[in-house]
Amino acid sequence: MAAVLTTRSANRSLGMAAVLGILLAGCTSTPDSRFISLPVPQVAAQTAQQPAVQREHARILASYGGAYDKARLQSLVEKTVNRLVAASERPDLKYQVTILNSPAINAFALPNGRLYITRGLIALANDKAELASVLAHEMGHVIARHAAIREEQAKQVAIISHVVNDVLSDPQVGALALAKSKLTLAAFSRAQEFEADGIGVGIAARAGYDPYGASRFLTDMQRNADLKASSGGADPRALDFLSSHPATPERVKNALANARQFSGPGAGERDRAEYLGSLAGLIYGEDPSEGFARGRHFLHPKLGFTFVAPPGFTLDNTAQAVLGLKDGGNEALRLDVVSVPAEQSLPDYLKSGWMTNVDTASVEEFTINGFPAAAATATGDQWSFRLFAVRFGSDVYRFIFAAKTMNAQIDRSFRESVASFRRMSLKESEQVRPMHIKIITAAPGDTVEKLARHMAISDHAVERFRVLNGLSAADRIKPGEKLKIVVE
Repeated sequence: MAAVLTTRSANRSLGMAAVLGILLAGCTSTPDSRFISLPVPQVAAQTAQQPAVQREHARILASYGGAYDKARLQSLVEKTVNRLVAASERPDLKYQVTILNSPAINAFALPNGRLYITRGLIALANDKAELASVLAHEMGHVIARHAAIREEQAKQVAIISHVVNDVLSDPQVGALALAKSKLTLAAFSRAQEFEADGIGVGIAARAGYDPYGASRFLTDMQRNADLKASSGGADPRALDFLSSHPATPERVKNALANARQFSGPGAGERDRAEYLGSLAGLIYGEDPSEGFARGRHFLHPKLGFTFVAPPGFTLDNTAQAVLGLKDGGNEALRLDVVSVPAEQSLPDYLKSGWMTNVDTASVEEFTINGFPAAAATATGDQWSFRLFAVRFGSDVYRFIFAAKTMNAQIDRSFRESVASFRRMSLKESEQVRPMHIKIITAAPGDTVEKLARHMAISDHAVERFRVLNGLSAADRIKPGEKLKIVVE
């Protein structure tokens, strides 16, 4: 969560449906469960588009916590890209790589040849071949000119939509035609992903990397998705049907078939030990500048505040807001920061129209741990909202709670959560440390369960240790093996 996330003018347009979407979509979507590609056509004549590209670059940096500055890691990624480019079908293309300071598992490209990869993806990979498979996949989109093809397909869907809306008189026939056109576009995009996978495996193999790196990494992504689902999050596989990326099991099978065309297992470079050495000290999870979500607790040492979510909630810290969802999905919360003029009272702000259907008679003013605060209620068709505004320094912190069925107990839990909002002491702020990757060497007698106890993560520690190190349930630790653990 950034220091100032939104402006008052931008937030005034948030109606009830939009706020509900913000509350829930951020909690249930899983952008880190698969590659999100913005494939690019041939890099040529980009001068006229440069301002737009720069704006997109700035937007991406803002959305992903900025660039992650670690020279050794940057050098590793750039050397990998250069090696892949030399072995690709288009060695004339140039790429500029940015490591994003985000725990999300993501990689994508922009039309000017910029490649982006998150530190979360780098942390999940376990050798150079797996990293190369991701970067080569994105190059596959560039080489196949998928962006231009998708643009043409999108235009065709727009034409069909126009016909459906303006020409066809039968709404059922129109809806069916529109649905079929969207399915065609989705299927075409899925075919593009398979094509990019195939091209990527070929590039990696010709560059001397183990062609099975793609199948291993895709398997790790699947295990990570399964772990997120078992931890109470939405199952990301449910989004695969109309996703622009095929379901991970399909991609694993496809990647294995592609790899077998080049060599048998064990061929090609992996350099696991050297790769893991580059990860030592890599931040794992949230960056200190964005605050930390630890279970129900949220702490922001930089801004100097903390609060505790209601019982049963799981928090998700994003660059835009802190989002929370309760088990079962019937309650949600959002905390963000807005700029409110000092001369505007908090009750007046709650009634100023940034959210619709606010019950003005419910507005009340009080203090929370010495800070001015105000509260109000709002209603929607399916949800009830409890709004709180707390003036902390020069900004106002907004708590937006939502419940499908509001009652006294739920309302009390919301109030108790807001009442936990307080300033962190200097000692507390100094004691909060980010988690990071530590590379260890397995000793004789070490087991997954034993090493998992050294993890700074208590929730599903054994499962997370396995996912982080690419270990299946049947894999055993070997003495002398280099492994990743998460420590504070």
